[in-house]
Amino acid sequence: MAIPIRLTVNGKPVDAQVEPHTLLVQFLRETLRLTGTHVGCDTAQCGACTVHMDGRAVKACNLLAVQADGMQVTTIEGLSDHGELHPMQEAFRECHGLQCGFCTPGMVMAATALLRERPNADAQAIREQLEGNLCRCTGYHNIVRAVQQGQAMMQAPVAAE
Repeated sequence: MAIPIRLTVNGKPVDAQVEPHTLLVQFLRETLRLTGTHVGCDTAQCGACTVHMDGRAVKACNLLAVQADGMQVTTIEGLSDHGELHPMQEAFRECHGLQCGFCTPGMVMAATALLRERPNADAQAIREQLEGNLCRCTGYHNIVRAVQQGQAMMQAPVAAE
């Protein structure tokens, strides 16, 4: 028994039919082919599936697709602007805030949501925000540095062209 849903994903309207048990992460990956949102633990523990729903960081493995009906969803693919990396994505690259990259989309999404709510978050607040996002490769030092650099880049005035 498919249920109709209508939502906006990465700025584009989406109308779909989903089974009631379909998780948001499954819908994003399998139906919309937005594979940057990763499936890690399936229990909302690792944060690899973090996306923004109406601007808040949520774990897409812990939500049903029908719960996103009427919502604005942004995935890691939706952060870039016309092929240009978002400042947080660029900062993760520059600061070596990743190794295998599996956790990176979730980390970036959690960090950008934090900085939208608290643009002047300090290192402690950044660490607290990222507690729900696990990285099995790195220590978190470079990840925190990347978030801090991304924070500075997001606050920098845009140069006139």
